[in-house]
Amino acid sequence: MKLLFDENLSFRLAYALQGIYPHSTHVRDVGLLGAEDKRIWTYAIQQGFILVSKDTDFYQRSLLYGAPPKVIWLRVGNAPTSSIIALLRERYVLVRRFADDEGSSILPLCLA
Repeated sequence: MKLLFDENLSFRLAYALQGIYPHSTHVRDVGLLGAEDKRIWTYAIQQGFILVSKDTDFYQRSLLYGAPPKVIWLRVGNAPTSSIIALLRERYVLVRRFADDEGSSILPLCLA
């Protein structure tokens, strides 16, 4: 299970979460910073990533097209990166189940 973090999230997430989500990366690190959503979507499909974003763009695209790729929609407002790291660590089992569930395409995650 590898995550592709959208540009609206810190590139530091990929590094901070390597131990629990290995091979995860940020769009910046694969040359997709500023790319159109369709290009990022296609890249995620081709490379087997789960997209992680705070924007509704990928959420809406997932409603329209379904998976792949799967989308984790972070409903966290302007939360600091440290809170997002903690959220993704705390919800690892839920994220793992989501990744393994062939019938799921969107996982909204909120801070408690």
